[in-house]
Amino acid sequence: MNFKFSLSETGTSSHIFLSISDYRFKEIHILTPLKISPDQWDEEKQRPQNIYLKNSKIINRIIDSIKVNFTNYIETFISQKKKITAKRLETLMQNEILLKNSAQLDGTLLYFASLYIESRKEIVCHSTFKRYNVFFRLLERFEGFTKNRIYVKDLNSNFIKDFNIFGNEEMYSKSTIYRTLNFIKTILNFAEKKGISTSIREFEYKRDKAETEIITLNDDELLLIEKTEVPTALQDAKDWLLISCYTGQRISDFMCFSADKLLEIENRLCINFVQKKTGKTILLPLHPAVIDIIRKSKNDFPTLINKELYNRNIKEIGKICKINNNIKAKKRIGHRVKELIVEKWEVLSSHIGRRSFSTNFYGKIPTPLLIGATGHSSEQMFLKYINRFDKDKIVSLSNHFNHIHSQYPAHIQLPHS
Repeated sequence: MNFKFSLSETGTSSHIFLSISDYRFKEIHILTPLKISPDQWDEEKQRPQNIYLKNSKIINRIIDSIKVNFTNYIETFISQKKKITAKRLETLMQNEILLKNSAQLDGTLLYFASLYIESRKEIVCHSTFKRYNVFFRLLERFEGFTKNRIYVKDLNSNFIKDFNIFGNEEMYSKSTIYRTLNFIKTILNFAEKKGISTSIREFEYKRDKAETEIITLNDDELLLIEKTEVPTALQDAKDWLLISCYTGQRISDFMCFSADKLLEIENRLCINFVQKKTGKTILLPLHPAVIDIIRKSKNDFPTLINKELYNRNIKEIGKICKINNNIKAKKRIGHRVKELIVEKWEVLSSHIGRRSFSTNFYGKIPTPLLIGATGHSSEQMFLKYINRFDKDKIVSLSNHFNHIHSQYPAHIQLPHS
């Protein structure tokens, strides 16, 4: 069964037409109640160009839901030998629950996903709850892609194959596909606990890792940032950037640092706080560079900055400091993340501090102490933050090679390539 969505006419706003064709009935044309500006419409994909804009997101969800529900209605009509007419489908569309009610059918993947997300609402942190809903919307789009409701009893290796095809066509990153499959597996476990039989043992997949360099600021770059003068408007962002790189905390935590969280333990200045994401209490001795910033700020921290402004400002700081070596990095282009070769300052973001702290002190400070500082749940999670490309170690190893090579007796003829 084929669905074709197109615009009725040109102008500032156009109705979306739907044509449904199948070998079992005559092609049907329906005028939907949906309207969109032609310059926001993707004729090839038959949906809004940017499905992450507020109004476009709603339209795209309805289009996906129409494909799923109308497929089900029409198959039911055919099995009952009822005549399929445009008038009947137009009535269904006008009264369609999908336009007014987001309730999911019992037994579907979306039904159990909705139950699971609601059950975790008061348990998980806001960012995790938000991520669950991102997975949910992605699964809605997958139903639109397949034009079928997905039931938990039907999830198996074939589902994984279809989901990968969908993910690749939509240009989702390998990481997004993998994390969504992990979420689906969690939903299957949730359904099993409720006594629903699933094929969870057949739900096997492996992570296809993309080799992407972890972006960090090394010691030399941090010293450069520390010594470089920046405009007054960027000074607070510069101080927070250094604080983040020498404390290893998320922006949700370090941007809440304040003088009342400071305390001294055996003449060592520390900060005591509770991580928002993990709920862990962290007691962290402060690096001399951080103490210098506090002293400069009259025994307080810099002025707070919202995340969006902070991310813009630290990029500008990186550009001023000429942190412009070319690196391979993931960068958001439109509403998709792509891997590009860019100058390093272009991809500086609020998480660079956490990664830089983990990388710069790894191997210099016992790992358990570093994990205690960052609040990672395990060493395995901590090691994901490490940039394994260590220039200093490579240079040091090369120097050792050269030194050993110079000790060979002069009369020994070394083989030539």
